[in-house]
Amino acid sequence: MDENELEQVYNELIMEHSMNSYNKKKLAGVPDFCEIGHNPNCGDEITLEIKMNGNVIEDLAFSGHGCAISQASTSIMIDTLKGKTVEEAKEIISTFIGMIKRETKSEEELRKLEDAIAFRNVANMPARVKCALLAWHTLEDILNGKK
Repeated sequence: MDENELEQVYNELIMEHSMNSYNKKKLAGVPDFCEIGHNPNCGDEITLEIKMNGNVIEDLAFSGHGCAISQASTSIMIDTLKGKTVEEAKEIISTFIGMIKRETKSEEELRKLEDAIAFRNVANMPARVKCALLAWHTLEDILNGKK
């Protein structure tokens, strides 16, 4: 698959998650953690809900509003991190943030991101960087506060 074809697949993935996210819902029962992420620059706002099972992220969901990038990034983050341990999630979050900030370029490192690699080119759109990072920073704050 050449680079243009890959870019098209990534764009379709982002659009699918932004328009039809099955992760945009409330968790059943009471979540273990609930945090609001807000981007004052554009008004994007999400509420992340997390259900833990010991040290494993058992389930995540989100609600809120925002641009296609923030909504898709949140949904894909959920797919990527569900079932991971807190340590694994922190490592993947760090890799995603590094990719968006152009600090992580190793293909081997980026493979950990699974479908979240679709946001690789957001680094070329400075106005969209905070949109793509909103959910990731919100979850990072939750996990860093968790003992």
